[in-house]
Amino acid sequence: MRRTLRAVAIAACLPYIGLKAAWIAGSHLGIPEGSELREPGERSAMIAINALSVLMDAAVIVLALLLTRPWGRRVPAWLLALPVWCACGLLAPIMTGYPAQLAAGALGFTKTADRSGERGEFLADWVFGVVYGGFIVQGLALGTLFVLYARDRWGHLWRGRLADLPADGPTRPAQRLTAVAVAVLALLPTATHLLWAAGSAAGLSRARAAERGGDFYIVEATYVLFALATATGVLMLAFRAGRRVRLGLPIALAWVGSGALACWGGWLTLAGLTAGEGDEKAPTGLMNVTYSVQMIVGLLVLVAGAYFFSERAAPRRVA
Repeated sequence: MRRTLRAVAIAACLPYIGLKAAWIAGSHLGIPEGSELREPGERSAMIAINALSVLMDAAVIVLALLLTRPWGRRVPAWLLALPVWCACGLLAPIMTGYPAQLAAGALGFTKTADRSGERGEFLADWVFGVVYGGFIVQGLALGTLFVLYARDRWGHLWRGRLADLPADGPTRPAQRLTAVAVAVLALLPTATHLLWAAGSAAGLSRARAAERGGDFYIVEATYVLFALATATGVLMLAFRAGRRVRLGLPIALAWVGSGALACWGGWLTLAGLTAGEGDEKAPTGLMNVTYSVQMIVGLLVLVAGAYFFSERAAPRRVA
């Protein structure tokens, strides 16, 4: 089963890497006439972004090997957990949002605002199917491999229910303080993404405001769900809310939610840096603040999680 999942994960990376490599080499495969991606001024930024995304997808291949080979059990925990956390964070919104976008399109909702009179189509429709379809397969295969790996190596750290967690501990006050900080900070991205999902253009760049459609609103609603999942997970763990709940549920909520907030906040911030001064795609102050707070929330959860698991593992190390 693990060998099959590894082969599926690796195979799902190849179309994306091949397409990106073709674009870096100068091919216009899947890029229609009139697309802004064909503009000479976009060439350098396109090469940089595509090269980075190729490296990120190639990392999935490395992770698939690491999670299924004997030498992968000797890798330090942080060296494995950090890239898997990033992979989960980047893939989870696509795995939830893209099927919802397809369903909305099938029901007749407009994908994006019609700007055909201003510029050509950005990318051919088949490109999104190939890329996002591959991402979904990668997420399912890699996620299953990681759960199997983590169950074998660290399963003792999340067995039981919330009620089984110790009432007191050396980091318990810090866990509660961090959980409250995460919940408070998460209010900003939750509110802004909810505002944009509801149809408001307040704080959006001119390009984003003009391109709003069904796809945009679904993406924004997805970010709201992940922000709520993050806050719910950390509060449940810190305050033992829902004592009969299996420990794995709040851990999964905090893990996936924080990864989605932090990694997409970072990616959108990086993408905004490629926009020149006066460019209609340049992010506004509110967009930059929202993405920055997302990254802070995600990193807070990451650090708190490291202390949580370290404390859980301490008795076993002593024994």
